[in-house]
Amino acid sequence: MAINYVTKFENKLRELYGQELTCDALYHSNTDLQITGAKEIKIPKLSVSGYKDHSRTTLGFNAGTYTNDFEVKSLDHDRDIEFAIDPMDFDETDTIVSLANIQNRFERTQAIPELDCYTFSKLYAEAKRVSAEIKTEALTVSNILADFDENLEKLEDKGVPLDRMILFCTSEYKKLLKNAEGIQRTLDIKQGGGIDRRVHSIDDIGNIKTVPSARFKTAYEFTDGCKAAGTAKQIHYILIDPECQVSRVKYSYIHLFNPGSDSRTADNYLYQNRRYNGTFAIDQLFADGCIIHAESDGE
Repeated sequence: MAINYVTKFENKLRELYGQELTCDALYHSNTDLQITGAKEIKIPKLSVSGYKDHSRTTLGFNAGTYTNDFEVKSLDHDRDIEFAIDPMDFDETDTIVSLANIQNRFERTQAIPELDCYTFSKLYAEAKRVSAEIKTEALTVSNILADFDENLEKLEDKGVPLDRMILFCTSEYKKLLKNAEGIQRTLDIKQGGGIDRRVHSIDDIGNIKTVPSARFKTAYEFTDGCKAAGTAKQIHYILIDPECQVSRVKYSYIHLFNPGSDSRTADNYLYQNRRYNGTFAIDQLFADGCIIHAESDGE
């Protein structure tokens, strides 16, 4: 017998990801774009010509032109693992509780951190590919607000809706923002004398997500688990409109098989976990909708 953990614990998994997965919002954008076939996402690229002067002396309208093509992306992150678990390591009275403990530990220490690492490093790679802006000037309390204002000016000038933007950043970056020269802050004096100094929003950016620095590198190795590549640099922030990218989990499989279900594992329980996902820039939008700050390649 096999227990489908994805189905049985779907709500618990959603709660776990919502609490711990910092890139979660990126996987809920562009809901009209669907995966076609085994691994491809087809993004429409429709362009049309503009108005021409109307002639009152000539019958008919000016002819326009349009092109209708597709930008095709392929999922590129297909991961799996299985554990053979000795029955004596299970709680004899509640197999499900014991499995939940194993699943919880795997998600918190492996699956969730890796999805963050993959997603943010892929956004960095896509930014380099389409020549989106990647800043490297050192940030201090003296220049961090000027840098932020410059970003908002560029985004507004390109017509990017600021209320959709998400600022993913390290805790170090948030500390600089809290102590930035020239910042005006309203303190929330809580009942009992507590003071809330956290930065929840700034100007038109109301969605700020803190990313653990270990999950916010420019490159990772995924040979055995996930670890920062030797050439990896620290990302400080990614300011992005989620609609300029597509992130999708195509397939998620989590099963537990009872002893005797697989000849390879004899009397052991067999736990299997697979996830197939991808993150991609929408080439026509990404350069305008994403600004990244990271260490320079020379640091």
